[in-house]
Parts: sequence; C-alpha cells; structure tokens
Amino acid sequence: MLNSSSSTSTSAAMTKTVQEIAGNEFLAFTLGREEYGIDILKVQEIRGYEQVTRIANAPDFVKGVVNLRGIIVPIVDMRIKFQLGEPTYDQFTVVIILNIGGRIMGMVVDSVSDVMTLAAADIKPAPDMGSAFNTDYLIGLGTVDERMLILIDIDRLMSSAEMGLIEAIAA
Repeated sequence: MLNSSSSTSTSAAMTKTVQEIAGNEFLAFTLGREEYGIDILKVQEIRGYEQVTRIANAPDFVKGVVNLRGIIVPIVDMRIKFQLGEPTYDQFTVVIILNIGGRIMGMVVDSVSDVMTLAAADIKPAPDMGSAFNTDYLIGLGTVDERMLILIDIDRLMSSAEMGLIEAIAA
C-alpha cells in the first residue's frame, strides 16, 4: 500500500503529531472501501476529474498535468500510488487541488464525503506494521462513532523522495 524503504517514526513523535492536529478539520475522501483524511488547510479546491496531459517517463501514479488557470498542476492518482487496484473514473471521481509548501498539485480520489473535526481523544496512533507496511505518511486513525479515517500527513507524502518527480514535472 504505502511503500518506502524506511519506517523510523517513534511513538513520541507520533504522540506529538496527534497533539498538534487535535481539533483540526480533515477533508474525508474515499479510495476503494477505505476512508482517508487530510488536513483541510492544505486543500485549495475540489474539482471534477478531467482528462490530463500525460508526461513521458513519469511514474504510473503521476497521471499527468492539467492547466489550472495558467498554472501547470501535476496530478497524482492516489489509488495507483497506494496500490489499491485499477482506478475507475466516473461522475464521483474528484481531484483535490492541494497547496503543499507553495506548490500546487492535485490528487485523484474516488470521492469526497465531508469535513470532520477530530479531538485528541478521537485520534489513535497508527499501528506498527513492521517493514511490511510503511506508516511514515500516516498520522493515525481518526474515529468518530462507527467511522474510521486513515489520517495522512499529506505534506510528508507529497514531498517524499519518490514524489520528487513532481517537482521536476511542475518546474
């Protein structure tokens, strides 16, 4: 699902992260049958999926680029990135336009559901999955009633070394 060679997060660092994000709002979106959440402050806008211009030699998860009001925006398909099977694009498929450190990029998700506010008590640390599963990009699991959100550190994910190609494409 999330592949990387290092998984060195300490539980002390996780606890601090959970404390920092408590009370924040998260945009909830789906990929397959799972629900994920990202910090709403990183979201610039939500758009319907539109055809992209492919970039030669880009990794599979980089669908291509779109021209968004004069800005060339790289588009990452999160279903491919997280190895969740073949993506299908329908009327519910959306692109979440993100502003990560002043760089604009988009991520394709199956659908967007709502915005949730999570208190510290609602956020559990990500379980340690060993080397089989990389939790570097996970903040934790947010639970509200019967719902569970997999909380993603979108800054860390989008600025990781394997996503460094986005910088080259967008430049």
